[in-house]
Amino acid sequence: MQSILTRKVELLIPASSLEVLRTAVMFGADAVYIGGEAFGLRAKAKNFSMEEMAEGIVFAHAHGVKVYVTANILAHNDDLEGAAAYFAELKNMKPEPPDALIISDPGMFTIAKEVWPEVEIHISTQANNTNYQTYQFWWKMGAKRVVSARELSLKEIKEIRERIPEEMEIESFIHGAMCISYSGRCLLSNYFTGRDANQGACTHPCRWKYAVMEESRPGEYLPVYENERGTYIFNSKDLCMIEHIPEILEAGIDSLKIEGRMKTALYVATVARTYRKAIDDYLESPEKYRANMDWYKAEIAKCTYRQFTTGFYFGKPNEETQIYDSNTYVNEYIYLGIVEQVEDGMAQITQRNKFCVGDVIEVMKPDGRNISAKVAALYDGERNAVESAPHPQQKLYVALSDAESGESVEVSQYDLLRVHNK
Repeated sequence: MQSILTRKVELLIPASSLEVLRTAVMFGADAVYIGGEAFGLRAKAKNFSMEEMAEGIVFAHAHGVKVYVTANILAHNDDLEGAAAYFAELKNMKPEPPDALIISDPGMFTIAKEVWPEVEIHISTQANNTNYQTYQFWWKMGAKRVVSARELSLKEIKEIRERIPEEMEIESFIHGAMCISYSGRCLLSNYFTGRDANQGACTHPCRWKYAVMEESRPGEYLPVYENERGTYIFNSKDLCMIEHIPEILEAGIDSLKIEGRMKTALYVATVARTYRKAIDDYLESPEKYRANMDWYKAEIAKCTYRQFTTGFYFGKPNEETQIYDSNTYVNEYIYLGIVEQVEDGMAQITQRNKFCVGDVIEVMKPDGRNISAKVAALYDGERNAVESAPHPQQKLYVALSDAESGESVEVSQYDLLRVHNK
């Protein structure tokens, strides 16, 4: 097996929209994964039109970043004809097609190979990839990469690495939401609401509140239902492996995947930048990685999360990996907007949440710096001075000054503005 110092390690970041894709690219992604308007497992995400996808691919490739497209539904008969047309459209996308497809269903895999024989295919975690024979099977079928099931330990992944071809790639989740069901194979949403998780329409009933019915007699198997006095019996903490980059790399994982194709640009920027620095620091010097641990932990806590766990990586989870009293996120920072361009020293943004003249906010830069800044002035799209930004999606020009010295703060395109949620 190749040394971790010579084996290329990829940081793979989700993107729900063109804006988030650009953010992922600028804040440290080696690759991004996105969904089109069909055949992906995030139907509620904004997703990409073909025109947006083409634009996103051009932007990513210009910065040396790959783009993978999800087509990982568990397909029914009615999906297959449309899948063939979809893969043909991706194959012929101008000026450049995506770099790979993410697929879980053998039927979809077969169609993709027939329509686009040379395409690189990655096997989704949804295919329940839990052993080296499964990896070998997909390699023989022509897959380049397999995404490991979340239920695998690092010990198991290392064993898989030792038993598959060196050229084959392993992708594993290292951060984000965990699923109550085996690698995403869930029927709860379909049963309760008629919206099928395996077709991309999950309503996340694992985050609901449940209670035992008081009318049931002692000794019986008690059904559960949702009410105000219940408990969150399925609600897992979020995966976070920022403290375990050495173990992740030593297991032979090629692509370190972040979950979150429905998350905001703030989440994506925060997680991408933090893991980018942690990976690079460790590869440069394990001592540097350990010395910067407090920074990684402080930064990763600035994105939305449901407390943290290491999932299955160090053994099967226990009751400590669940959250029983709430399904809400910890949300320390509020997303204000991303700098689209700079005019006359001011940041032009599309406002996401309310802020006012005089507020102290933070400028989050792709290079790792966080600059505390005071909102010196606000102007609307017609350059009229305003005192606050109360309307979502409002075009604004923001003048910023240093929170202490009062000097002008230099901002650049793609800087992200956020404010502490006091």
